[in-house]
Amino acid sequence: MNGEQMRTFGYICPDCGKPVLGTRSVFALEASNAEVACECGASALRVENEGERFRVLVPCGICGETHQAFCRPEALLEGNGIGLGCTETGQLCCYIGPMERVAGALRELAILVEKEREQKGNPEAFLDNVIMYEVLSELKEIAKRPNGITCSCGSGRYSMEVRHAAVDLVCQDCGAKLRIPAATDEDLDRLCCHMKLKIRGK
Repeated sequence: MNGEQMRTFGYICPDCGKPVLGTRSVFALEASNAEVACECGASALRVENEGERFRVLVPCGICGETHQAFCRPEALLEGNGIGLGCTETGQLCCYIGPMERVAGALRELAILVEKEREQKGNPEAFLDNVIMYEVLSELKEIAKRPNGITCSCGSGRYSMEVRHAAVDLVCQDCGAKLRIPAATDEDLDRLCCHMKLKIRGK
């Protein structure tokens, strides 16, 4: 039917490592449960309509487990889309929304997962040493600017926590965090677009 609203689901198969994309109509999602399976047959994302909310079971290409998330109907069926996170790492592992947005986000996720697999033998290293160095350098440049890094609670005091594939800016007064991904070229490009950064205070 022309003009029918569609939603695309995307994740990385934890078994074969390939991106999995599947599109379903909003009408079908409202009417019954749905499944988006990898062509290798080893994994499948499941969407279950529980009335006032949707339950989504996501095979995680990052940690290998299956995560459960609950989404409001308006978030899952409408708007620009949502990302669901891996509970082990905090990284987004599933995207739901318009095809173009989901496909783009999934391409980035595939790069990140591939780097993760390459780093398995050296867990102490950053996911990408070059990208992490560039991100830290850019953060230092932003911090030099007047009010370059602040918190919406009014504080200008913060600390940096450098992680495997991200840097957390932590407000020293209210404890709020702003995570800066530091794994791909796209992460660096996004950071370079910011003249200033603001932590969302508690």
